[in-house]
Amino acid sequence: MNTRERFLATMAFEPVDRPPLWEWDYWPDALRLWQAAGAPLSADRAETVNLSTDEEGAFDPHSTTLLSGVPFAKGAALDFELDPGARRVPLNSFIYPLFKYRVLEERGDVVISQDERGHIREDKKGRASIANIVKPLVASREDWERVKAERLQLNMEGRLPENWPQLREEFKRRDYVLAIGGHSGLCGIYHPTRYLMGPVHLLYSLHDQPDLVRDIMTHLSDLQIYLFDKVLSEVQVDFCFACEDLGFKTSTFISPALFRELILPCYKKLTGMLRDHGVKIMFVDSDGYNWKLIPLFLEGGVTGTGPMEVAAGMDVVEVRKAFPRLQIFGGIDKRILASDKNAIDAELTRKIPPLVSGGGYIPCCDHSVPPDVSWENFSHYRKRVTELVRKVPAMP
Repeated sequence: MNTRERFLATMAFEPVDRPPLWEWDYWPDALRLWQAAGAPLSADRAETVNLSTDEEGAFDPHSTTLLSGVPFAKGAALDFELDPGARRVPLNSFIYPLFKYRVLEERGDVVISQDERGHIREDKKGRASIANIVKPLVASREDWERVKAERLQLNMEGRLPENWPQLREEFKRRDYVLAIGGHSGLCGIYHPTRYLMGPVHLLYSLHDQPDLVRDIMTHLSDLQIYLFDKVLSEVQVDFCFACEDLGFKTSTFISPALFRELILPCYKKLTGMLRDHGVKIMFVDSDGYNWKLIPLFLEGGVTGTGPMEVAAGMDVVEVRKAFPRLQIFGGIDKRILASDKNAIDAELTRKIPPLVSGGGYIPCCDHSVPPDVSWENFSHYRKRVTELVRKVPAMP
C-alpha cells in the first residue's frame, strides 16, 4: 500500500497493513540540537519557520509531518520508515493581498514588526512561537469593515499560484495524501478570528461586541466555503484540515454554549459543502483541553481531531473509549519522550496497540517535539512506534 491508501483505509476504520508513520511537528531548537548531536537531518528548520503562504504550499518529499512540511532526513537510513507527509493545496484562504513584512523596532533580542497578515507583533529573535500581538488588525467595527473590503473578499484572484494548472494535473496523478486548509490558510472559525482580533481582545469582544464577532466568524466561514468550493470543483482532496486551538490546560477558551451559538453553524455549512464534493474526512487541530467540545465538533460534521495534549487531560485511550469512531492523531506524551527509554516504552505500549488495532488512529507526539527531547530518545521513540504498529494485527 502507498501512503495515500494507508491513510484513507486507516481513517475509514478499514483493514490496513499499518497506519501512516508521521510525526506532528518539531520545535526548531530541537532540530538544531539534533543536528549538533550528529542527526542526519536534511535541513535546519531555522531556515523554514514563518513561511509565507506561497512558500508553505511547496511540498518536500522528505517531509514527514502530518501537514506542515517540515523536512527531516534525506537519504539517511534511520530505521524509522517515516512516510511522506500530506501535501496541502497552496490556496490562500485568509488575508489577501498580504501585507509587506517590515521591522518596526529592535530592542536587544526582541523584534517589533508588522507581519504579512497585518499585525503589529513582538517576537524573540531566532525563536518561533505564538505571536505576541501588540496591536491587532481588527479592534473595532470600522477596522473590520475596512479589512473585509480590502483583503477578505469572496474572490479567487491571486489566491492560487501561477502554476495552478500544472499542479492541478499533478494532483490528479498523486499517490500521496492531499489536504485543503491548514495553518497558512488559517482554515477554521475561532482561530482566524483570534488572529484578526488578537487572543485577549477577542475574548473581551465576545462579551462587549458579540455582533461583531458573529459577523467575522460568519464571513470567514463564507469565504472558506466559496474558495474551497471553487478548488474542489477542479481537484479531489483526501481531507480538510482546520486549525482552532480552542483549549487551554484545564478548560476551553469559550464555553460549549458559545461554541453552539457562534461556531457550530459555521462548521455545519463548511462540512456540508465538503461532503457535497466527496470529502469525507475533516480534521481539526485544537490544542489543550477539548473534552467538552468534541461532541459539538462531531455534531458539526468534523470527523477527527488532535494532537490530544496529555498535559491538558486528553488521554487518547479514554478519548477512544468515549468516541469510538472519532479519527485521532497524536496522544503520545511529549514530556515522557524527554525522560527515559523505559518510560517511553511504557507510554507507547499502553496506547499504540489498542488504538492502532481499532483503526482511525495515527500515532505521533501530542504536539511539536520539544528541544528537551534528545536525539537518542527521539530515535528510540520513533523506532519503537514503527516496531509496535508492525506487530499490531491487521483490523478484521
